[in-house]
Amino acid sequence: MASPYWIRKLINLTFGQRYRLSQMTKVAGLGRLIEWALFEDDDIMILPQDRVVPVNQTLPDPENIVAPSQVVDHFIRSTSHIWRMDFCICRESSGCEDYPLDLGCLFLGQAAMGINPRFGRPVSRNEALEHAARCRDAGLVHLIGRNKLDTVWLNVGPKENLLTICNCCPCCCLWRILPDLAPRIETKVTRMPGVRVSVTERCVGCGTCTTDVCFVDAIQLNHARAEISDRCRGCGRCVTTCPNGAIELKVDHSAFVQAAIDRITGAVDVS
Repeated sequence: MASPYWIRKLINLTFGQRYRLSQMTKVAGLGRLIEWALFEDDDIMILPQDRVVPVNQTLPDPENIVAPSQVVDHFIRSTSHIWRMDFCICRESSGCEDYPLDLGCLFLGQAAMGINPRFGRPVSRNEALEHAARCRDAGLVHLIGRNKLDTVWLNVGPKENLLTICNCCPCCCLWRILPDLAPRIETKVTRMPGVRVSVTERCVGCGTCTTDVCFVDAIQLNHARAEISDRCRGCGRCVTTCPNGAIELKVDHSAFVQAAIDRITGAVDVS
């Protein structure tokens, strides 16, 4: 049975407590229980924005360059079960004023057909592709993968038949909780295979990239220079934000899109 409509209002009211809940995952025993209830078998990947992927020597055959968004497009084309949410629960709960509230998640797979019809509706592949493109045009970042939390609040399953495609802003995304989670849960959300972000010598230490840009707090100033930690998930927002072009995103191998597709396919069946 799908979750009742009031669950949406409950999340709106309690969303502000997510950081407190995240801290509880570090408590022995209790943290394991929370992990089992909400994050068991999760495998979620953050995709960089297309516009920050370089067409250079790191990717041979530039005429056939692939973009991170092709991971999303692949799965949309691979399933006949697509559900589009009419709202983003994170932005709605946070009262976001900078990004559209109506650009909600896409859910793929047979389990998606059990979602409460008051939350959205089934859509065609073309409608889903257009929705994903609108999200990218709005500056949102895709997160894609197996996310048990969605099967819990939507009350659908089985979890291996629900693929989540989130469209996240830097200010309201649920996964801003990553720095507060126990490491064993935090590492379930990763960067795209082969993606690497680095600061170049052009950095002047202006600090633009450290304010409301990285939603996992992976970039800080150290001795008047931006420094990126291992917490970086490779979304590329800092690349587009830097006024001096001092931050670069590179891809270590040309098969990075196929590597991402293969990993997600191993975690979720949307056929």
